[in-house]
Parts: sequence; structure tokens; C-alpha cells
Amino acid sequence: MDNIRVFELKVGIFIMIGIAVLFIIVFSIGDINFIKKGYHIKVDFGFVDGIGPSAPVRLAGVGVGQIDGLRVYYDEKEKRTRAELNAWIKEGVKIEDDAAATINTLGFMGEKYLEIFPGACGKRFLKDGDLLMGRDPTSLTKVYENLAGLTDSVTVIVNRLKNGEGTVGKLLTDDKVYKNLEEFTEDIKRNPWKLLNRPR
Repeated sequence: MDNIRVFELKVGIFIMIGIAVLFIIVFSIGDINFIKKGYHIKVDFGFVDGIGPSAPVRLAGVGVGQIDGLRVYYDEKEKRTRAELNAWIKEGVKIEDDAAATINTLGFMGEKYLEIFPGACGKRFLKDGDLLMGRDPTSLTKVYENLAGLTDSVTVIVNRLKNGEGTVGKLLTDDKVYKNLEEFTEDIKRNPWKLLNRPR
């Protein structure tokens, strides 16, 4: 009977050790922040362009943490909805209170991340729980709308040129204007002195 209890105790201890090792491995691979030392800051945006939890945080282009939470709230002062990112920052990383933050993308369609640009003359460094106001990223929708507007403008200009509107349009479509220009060029080639002896 005692042997059975000793065996069960050994099995229990072995299982507990296995679970503990598995726990450590999982959280190390997952880069869970409550195991690591650091602090949290909040970054406020009007638009976050689809960034989500676990997105990297970079300071001066170097990885210093990650996003571990976000919330949407209504700002009573500005009378509009805003988004607040909760960013975990590694211990020892100092961010000035006048630093600038925005959301960038790795490549054209790559992973989104929080980019923090170092401050110039901050009076102090951000502490745990401090708020940093972010600069809203440019929406791809707005970029596409601007490109569409530019394309429309180019189309209008090309159509006007085809219809012979304006000086350039007449030059391209009116044979008479082209012929006069050609005759003028040939005349100058034959009589270059005309360019030198201009009437006063």
C-alpha cells in the first residue's frame, strides 16, 4: 500500500514538473509580457488602420515592445469616437514625453506596427500608465480616392488635348498650326540672320 502511494506521489510530482516546464515554454514562445519586466503606456488615435493586439512597437526603428490591448471610446470633448492602444514597453527603454507616435506598415501590404519617434527636448520620460497622443496614419482608402481624382484630372486633360483645346491641343490636332510652325522653322534654318537682326 505504501509503495502504491509513493509511486502515485512520484507520478504526481513528475506531472507537475512537466506542466510547469510546458507552461514556461509556451509563455516564452508567446512572448507573454507579464513574465517580463517593463511598463505600459497608452497611445491615443482617431484612426488605427486595423492594427491589433501583439503588433510590434518600435522606437527609432528598433523593436521595444508590443501592443497588448486596445479599446474604442467616445471623446466627450471632441464629440467623436477615438481608439486607445495599450503598449507594453521593455524595461530600460526611455521614451520622452514629447515623442511622436504613428502607425506604420512593413512594406506596402505588410504587418502593421506602432512607430514611436524619439522626442527632441522632452522634460521627462513616460512612466507606467502615461498617455501619448498619436498621429493618425493615412488611410489606404484616402490614397485610392486621391489617385482616382488624379486619374480623372489626367483624363480630362487628355480629352481636351484630343479636342484641340488650348495651345498645345491646337498644335497636336490643327494641321495648319503645325504647318506654320514647320515653315517658320525651315525659314530660320535658311535665314538664321533674322534671329539676330530683330526690328527695334
